[in-house]
Amino acid sequence: MKHNDFYKKILDNNKAWVEEKLAINPSYFKRLSENQTPPLLWIGCSDSRVPANEIIGAEPGDVFVHRNIANMVIHSDMNMLSVLDYAVNILKVKNIIVCGHYGCGGILAAMKNESYGLIDNWIRHIKTVYRLHHVELNQIESETERFNRFVELNVQEQVYDLAKTSIVQQAWTQKQELSIHGWVYGLNSGYVTDLQVNVTSNQDLDEVYQLKFKKL
Repeated sequence: MKHNDFYKKILDNNKAWVEEKLAINPSYFKRLSENQTPPLLWIGCSDSRVPANEIIGAEPGDVFVHRNIANMVIHSDMNMLSVLDYAVNILKVKNIIVCGHYGCGGILAAMKNESYGLIDNWIRHIKTVYRLHHVELNQIESETERFNRFVELNVQEQVYDLAKTSIVQQAWTQKQELSIHGWVYGLNSGYVTDLQVNVTSNQDLDEVYQLKFKKL
């Protein structure tokens, strides 16, 4: 398909989608435009094969989404922190899901020593996860199984890195209901695997990361 044909197709798809929604509910977009109260923040990979809403059968307005390469939570990433702050303090989401996926190109790149250009600086953060778990990972003989386990461990670390942020810990201090979960999506099956990495309090963190806030 030529580029211009594809561009026209997606515009036509938008019109068809609007007409479909209005046929079911004439006030669909009016309701959507009034406010958003999503109960969930989704931190996922930028991979085009992992659409947050569709995976969980959610409608527009149900999920607040942040995506980057390999679903990373980097403590100095102002983009991610801004999304997190808005989701937790303004939208008052009750759940955060970090969703990785098997076959992730960013994870695969972190397993190698090739240079990919500017993205090397991002991938270095993923390599740190490998370094933390190198004993377990290096014992896995199958490269595919090692790759899959690395995907899972990366999600686990990002869950805990979210819990370490002052944004999340302050919400917990204020008795705000907030849970963080780790999932992995299977590209070849469509199913998600709940890694059972669930954090609901900073008591789940090593003591050195537990922040104490001054009372106002």
